[in-house]
Amino acid sequence: MEQIDAELEDLGGLRDRPAGTIRITCTEAVIETVFRPKLAAFLQQYPDIHVELSQDYALTDIVGEKFDAGVRIGEALERDMVAVRIGPNWRFSVIGSPTYFERRSFPATPSELSNHNCINIRLAAGRFMRWKFRSPEGRDLHLRVEGQTAFNTTASVLGAALDGIGLGFVPQELAAPYLADGRLVEVLGDWCPMIDGFHLYYPSRKRKSPAFAAFLETMQYRE
Repeated sequence: MEQIDAELEDLGGLRDRPAGTIRITCTEAVIETVFRPKLAAFLQQYPDIHVELSQDYALTDIVGEKFDAGVRIGEALERDMVAVRIGPNWRFSVIGSPTYFERRSFPATPSELSNHNCINIRLAAGRFMRWKFRSPEGRDLHLRVEGQTAFNTTASVLGAALDGIGLGFVPQELAAPYLADGRLVEVLGDWCPMIDGFHLYYPSRKRKSPAFAAFLETMQYRE
């Protein structure tokens, strides 16, 4: 009888334990800087939860594509969505390798990027991403840059910059380890404004499952 009671108690515990699959659409920058540092511990704590992170640069219809949530910067969020901050404010960095700068001068202003081989990133809509800067006087600049190469992920841009192909424009946190060990050099840092941090968003009418609620609690940014 005691054994049966113990087995029933174990089954009750399993029912109460969060379980299921969570599908999130985001970019690889979010995966590397926000989710990856916390994911291993989360999965160990919740062995019945499965997490699927889908890399996409498009403004995905999370309802139509059956995602539980997506990730965007704060300024790009839709009004009918619930948004939870999952990361601090951040900025882009213009980066190049020491090898590249052996044959090119350091740009002093964004306008001087026209003299450089810039590595473009093509967005899902088909156009190249413009590099966004802010002058010391507070004027915003959105520049279209030119170069010999283009990719559709920031990881590829980072790799090309490390290979000395040209200048890349990537989230600063992605470049940070390579800047620290000297494999990359940052320029125009004073011209790169801070951006509202990453937010996990989901429909306001969505009822949170225990699994999604646990994921949200773990990933929420706390200063």
